[in-house]
Amino acid sequence: MPPQAEMRLLTAKEAAAYLGVSLYTLKKIERAGHFKPYRTPGGHRRYSLEVLEEYVESIRRSSAPENVDGSNWVEGSWLVGTLS
Repeated sequence: MPPQAEMRLLTAKEAAAYLGVSLYTLKKIERAGHFKPYRTPGGHRRYSLEVLEEYVESIRRSSAPENVDGSNWVEGSWLVGTLS
């Protein structure tokens, strides 16, 4: 990424939609340590599109991600997974 290029940051709602999960699940993924959001001066979470893409790729590379409920894919959405 060129030094002067701006980083694309998403709100929590936009990040959840990008991942196809609920806001609650987004927070669970964050708490599991898969990525860390930026915080605005007002305390709101912002997510780097690059970090979200890396998370999705890590799930895809995983041979069999084990999610919170033990499944791999639920209704078109990835859930929190334990990455090998």
